[in-house]
Amino acid sequence: MSLVLDPAAQDLLFREARTANTFTDEPVTDEQVQAIYDLVKYGPTAFNQSPLRITLVRSPEARERLVAHMAEGNRPKTAAAPLVAILSADNEFHEELPDLFPHFPAAKDAFFSERPVREGAATLNAALQAAYFIVGVRAAGLAAGPMTGLDFEGVRKEFLDDDHTPLMVVNIGRPGPDAWFPRSPRLAYDQVVTTV
Repeated sequence: MSLVLDPAAQDLLFREARTANTFTDEPVTDEQVQAIYDLVKYGPTAFNQSPLRITLVRSPEARERLVAHMAEGNRPKTAAAPLVAILSADNEFHEELPDLFPHFPAAKDAFFSERPVREGAATLNAALQAAYFIVGVRAAGLAAGPMTGLDFEGVRKEFLDDDHTPLMVVNIGRPGPDAWFPRSPRLAYDQVVTTV
């Protein structure tokens, strides 16, 4: 069985897509970010809870503050990328559920009244949305450099609040010279899929 998606789009989104390590200085516009979000917001989450929050780091001052919280090897990439996004999970996402899940507005209190439950749901579903975001960046013809090598608590204190949990930092832009490391191996189908 073949995939319905055009092979060129398959390559753009998956087979040829890589984590970028260098970028050109071509800016990433607010319009591009809006188009990415307007596409990826349709990706499914449990209860349509949509807990992902995106903090765009644009100013030189904010960039300097963020770079200080990145792991040593990630600092040059974050300093040089045209745009950097901090992706976080909103642990108070349930406040939006009456609007986002209108056919069962009581889900807010029935399932998510306790903070530990919300934190688990927010982390899982925001991570899912972060994956959609990365694919959306690729769909815009840009390269993404997602990273988890950072001081999460430092980033939370510097840019977020106690209701938001940072998940990753994503460098975004057009790939620069020597942007790609060699492709690492992937598991084969029969190593992943089991039929019971």
